[in-house]
Amino acid sequence: MQFICTAMLLMNTRNFMFQVKICGVTSVEDAMMIAASGADAIGLNFITGSPRCLDLERATEISQNLPEGIVRIGVFVGRPSSEMLSFAKQIGLDAIQLHGLFDGPPEKSDPPWRCDELKPYPVIRVVRLEKPSIDPDRLATARQWIDAAAACGCPPAMALLDAGVSRGVNAGELGGTGQTVDWEAVADVPILPVPITLAGGLTPDNVTAAIQTTHAVAVDTASGVESSPGRKDSNLVRRFVDAAKRAFSEQTEN
Repeated sequence: MQFICTAMLLMNTRNFMFQVKICGVTSVEDAMMIAASGADAIGLNFITGSPRCLDLERATEISQNLPEGIVRIGVFVGRPSSEMLSFAKQIGLDAIQLHGLFDGPPEKSDPPWRCDELKPYPVIRVVRLEKPSIDPDRLATARQWIDAAAACGCPPAMALLDAGVSRGVNAGELGGTGQTVDWEAVADVPILPVPITLAGGLTPDNVTAAIQTTHAVAVDTASGVESSPGRKDSNLVRRFVDAAKRAFSEQTEN
């Protein structure tokens, strides 16, 4: 079973792996600027209540204006699988990011069988880590979620480590908070049996240290490169991408 799951994971991941993702893109202009900066992927947010939330028409316009080779990832919380699949097909998404809680009300959670229901789209599963230290129970829950998804026939292709949030927050507050993850704890603990993307408060000034400390295979930022919620700053984007790519290159060489 483990061999089968690993093979499925590698097959899913190979087609869309990225190193640098800029999330919460809200305009064609920002999307084109991000593509020109050298970023590998953009995130299109469909979480109701978020200042970065898009409607189907705007997201489709952004996607259609992007050059080939940029990975398009849809970010969802608590949406029915049929709706996410419909969005993915119309917009031209390459992957789906499940940003909900592991348990909770339907509008704020995403169950493990979603991975199978969302085929053929690879799934990125968000795992929120509390500070000041990583909660072993939270990691156990994340592993159980991944194992359950694998048992359904399709494990997530990646896990995205983000900062913890209060269970009482609205769905729109489940990401883009600017809160950082405990990088040292991530480095010290064997987190999850899938490739790791690091998020949570990453900026041009700290992304190098984050990559060097955690050895993550990819990074993701939204608020860390914005002049205001939903508006990307070209200088911050360029600095973030350059710093991250340089750190990944040095990591590969070493």
